[in-house]
Amino acid sequence: MSGDRALQVVVVDDSDDQRELLRTQFARAGCDVSTAVDSFEAERLVRAERFDIAVIDLLFPGVDGWAIAERIRELSPTTDIVIASVLDQSDYPKADGVLPKPFTGAEVKRLVSTLATRREGEAS
Repeated sequence: MSGDRALQVVVVDDSDDQRELLRTQFARAGCDVSTAVDSFEAERLVRAERFDIAVIDLLFPGVDGWAIAERIRELSPTTDIVIASVLDQSDYPKADGVLPKPFTGAEVKRLVSTLATRREGEAS
């Protein structure tokens, strides 16, 4: 975690099952987690709260996940963007991290640790 503070995470996924799985795994990794089902809810949350990490699925009905990622980046430039995807990690050079689907709890913990360490390095 970042110092003594739990990382604040927003999970954006239209699948109830995937959203709950991501919420559970990030909470087990010690994060405080909020969830959004679509771009409108994600934007509302990001405007209201400060998030360290946004975990975004790319496939949404009617909107591209990259559009959601770009909007979050505009509203909160310090939020790390993590793409949750079944595709190869090299497909997402603009992302701060990639969480391959399907993922394990160990992969989530490793990702959280990596991003927390990076944030602590940037803060010092």
